[in-house]
Amino acid sequence: MKIIIEKPSEEKVKQLNVSSWGIWECEPSTFDWHYDDREICYLLEGKVTVKTGDQEVHLEKGDLGIFPKELDCVWTVHEKVRKHYQFG
Repeated sequence: MKIIIEKPSEEKVKQLNVSSWGIWECEPSTFDWHYDDREICYLLEGKVTVKTGDQEVHLEKGDLGIFPKELDCVWTVHEKVRKHYQFG
């Protein structure tokens, strides 16, 4: 189970209709997280490190992240995060 991070083009962001997704915000913190479903998110602001047993990724403004279903990880929010997200 790998996390995928990319810098999508503005066209791809529009095609995915990211602006219609929910918004989630979080102040700097560290917490464990389990994904019951696949999540796609697009960071509007902030900096995050996400660690799994065999992977460490960094996300920042403009990054699109894809997190697989059943993933266990630890989120470290370095700078306040505001992101669009969609499950499924």
